[in-house]
Parts: sequence; C-alpha cells; structure tokens
Amino acid sequence: HGLTGVRDGVELRLGRPGWVDAGPLAEDVARLQDHGATVVLLERGGTLLGALAVRDELRPEAADAVRRMRALGIEVAMLTGDNHRTAATLAEQAGIDVVHAELRPEDKARLLPEIARGRRIAMVGDGVNDAPALATADIGIAMGAMGTDIAIETADVALMGEDLRHLPQNLAHARNARTIMLQNVGFSLLIIGTLIPLAAFGVLGLATVVVIHEAAEVLVILNAVRAARTRTMPGLTPAPATSGRHHITIEPAPEPGEPCCAPAPRPATPHKVATGPSPLDTDPGGAPAQPPHQSG
Repeated sequence: HGLTGVRDGVELRLGRPGWVDAGPLAEDVARLQDHGATVVLLERGGTLLGALAVRDELRPEAADAVRRMRALGIEVAMLTGDNHRTAATLAEQAGIDVVHAELRPEDKARLLPEIARGRRIAMVGDGVNDAPALATADIGIAMGAMGTDIAIETADVALMGEDLRHLPQNLAHARNARTIMLQNVGFSLLIIGTLIPLAAFGVLGLATVVVIHEAAEVLVILNAVRAARTRTMPGLTPAPATSGRHHITIEPAPEPGEPCCAPAPRPATPHKVATGPSPLDTDPGGAPAQPPHQSG
C-alpha cells in the first residue's frame, strides 16, 4: 500500500489514500481520481503534508485496439492496481466495460480463472506486477519494447512493437493459420480415407492412387502458403529493430572529504627505453632523426 521510513526520529509514510488518511484533502483526492489520476499521500508524524497526483495517459491507439479485438469476438477486461475511479475513467476512454481495480499481483493471478469461466484466456502486460498473471493465463503476452525483463521472460509471447494494435492483428493471423491447418488436416484425411478403400477393392490402380495423392499434397501445400500472406493494418507502427532499452550505471555521491568514484590509478610499471633511433623516425628530408642529447 505504500512506503514507511524514519527521518530524524519521525516516521514518514507515503502511500495510497485509505492507507494514509486524506483528511482535509479528501475532496481534492476524489476530484483528481475522477480525472483519471493516481493519488499518493505523504504523511509525517501523523500530519498530512500533501498529495501527489500521477496520471497514466491512455495510448492513442488503445481504443482502436480494443474495438478491433471485439470485432474478432474477444472480450476485453482491465486488471489494474489503480483505484476504482482512475481505472473506470481510463476504461471508459478505451472502451472497456469490465474493470477490476485495486489488485495486487497475486490478486490478478487469482482472478484470471474466475474471469475465464472455462474459456481460454490471454493476459497482456508489461510490468513486474503482471508476471504472476502472465504465468497463470493460458497465453501470456508481453509488450516487449516497453516491458520489463521479468514480464518478457514469464510470457509465452513477446511483441516487440509498442503499438497495441499489434495484438488484434497477431490474433487474427493466429486464427487464420489455425483455420488453414485444420483445413489441410481435414482434406488430407478425406483423401486418404477415400483412396484406401478404392485401392483395396481394386476400383483404382496403384498408379492412379499415387497420382491423386500427390496432387492432393500439392493442393495442401498451396493452401498452407496462404498463411504467409499477411497484410499490415493501415497506420500500424512497425516494431523496432531493438527493444530500445538503455542501461545506465548510477554511482553514489562521495561523502565530503572523500575522493570521487573514479577508479584508483594503477601503479606505475617500469619501462625499458631504447636509446637508439628507430628506422621509422626520420626528419622531413629523409635522414634519420637524431636522439635527444643532455648537456652538461
């Protein structure tokens, strides 16, 4: 629910409303939550110091992605750790009707079987809090370009693009591939089931059976090629070549009077110095350069 610390012997608490009493800011907190903001309260020694409001901006393509998934017959629900007001505001903008808010990571994983009700369920997430649910779902999908490492490793599928419309497009491709696979299996079984009795009772000769079987295999291959014919949605942002993550190292600041964090210089090692001129050391006129002399 929040963080607790002690500074100068006084307890500090930073957390969500309810865990930290909003007190005189209750109306302001409610107003901010109605506008889709997540509010965090800061308390010092039992005295409320203020409130911080953080708003998650809805991705511009989110509503279109939800609409396309609904067109495929897929029900969409939101599972979030935000408060109910914030979750309801964002869900309304995205066109999502089913909202489950104020969930901890283990709550998301526990809730998935209840939502599925015996159906196949996919979980889409990108954060550490989504990892348990990604592992529990029938299919865990991580948005790789903006996801954490643990979410990507836990998920079954990682989509490297940041555009949410990759979801309905890939689901449509998967359904099309499954349909083609079932067509090929059914057609092959039908041909084999027809040719075996005809060949066994002598209705068709062996050569004729082989020709028909090979022709059927060609049709199966041509039908399978259709799975590779995919069309990208208009306006869909392509996936980047890399995830775009940048790793940095933060060094602690030195204490007053201590040297900085730069590595200590290495101890000097003795070197042998050649006293004669090198064949490559020549002056502009082509004559060998003379070694330096010390006077006196």
